Amino acid sequence: MERIEQHASFGGRQEVWKHVSKTLGCDMKLAVYLPEQALCGHQCPVLYWLSGLTCTEQNFITKAGAQAHAARHGVIVVAPDTSPRGEAVPNDAAYDLGQGAGFYVNATQLPWAKHYRMQDYVAEELPRLIEQHFSASDARGIFGHSMGGHGALVTALRHPNQYLSVSAFSPIVAPSQVPWGQKALGAYLGSNSQAWREWDAVELVAVAQQQKLHILVDQGDADEFLALQLRPELLEAACKAAGHPLTLRMQPGHDHSYYFISTFMGDHFDHHAKYLSSFR
Repeated sequence: MERIEQHASFGGRQEVWKHVSKTLGCDMKLAVYLPEQALCGHQCPVLYWLSGLTCTEQNFITKAGAQAHAARHGVIVVAPDTSPRGEAVPNDAAYDLGQGAGFYVNATQLPWAKHYRMQDYVAEELPRLIEQHFSASDARGIFGHSMGGHGALVTALRHPNQYLSVSAFSPIVAPSQVPWGQKALGAYLGSNSQAWREWDAVELVAVAQQQKLHILVDQGDADEFLALQLRPELLEAACKAAGHPLTLRMQPGHDHSYYFISTFMGDHFDHHAKYLSSFR
């Protein structure tokens, strides 16, 4: 672990770190916000943020306004990059495949399978790293935006005992049914659409047997991707059918941008704090 950036912020410190990921086979960057309590050695719960297409660790820490809310609740916030990176890592000319578009799955197809194992990185390697190097407890929540909202929902549903809370902004809730997801899952997992179901929140909600975390979703009704790519009504129907707790809030006039995210970021921290606060 090598710290490459640090900034004082709301009594704590925003840092960026670089490390060699054994899971992904490349160097990775991740942002870590440490509230004052963590800097003083108190073990703090951790919120993991997963960003969307084309993003790096920088988008969230510079645009979301999350540091003030993390400081208020005494929560560490970790924001990894969205994919493996580097000259040796396969890429695609399109913005929605390859570097910057890992989709938080474990790829099984060439040329992606060697490096694109973002699910294992987020759910396994990253928590071990954070809990080893920082004053972090094993009380974890997860949230994200768009592709990262998909990642947060799928990761929480696939690891029901690993996270205490989950939420999402504008998530791709049913990637197996929309163009963004069909392109990515087809490339990373192959043409067998049955394999895609394991990476689709709508499908996973329907079969969830263990702890059912209350899902909070905020979605702007002026989002240009709403009807074709996001389709929150599919998640709403699946949760209703399965009895899975969901709060879906359609926000009038809001789009897909970080203006939208920053507006409701405090609500999401409050949501997670309800479940993480007893583990401070």
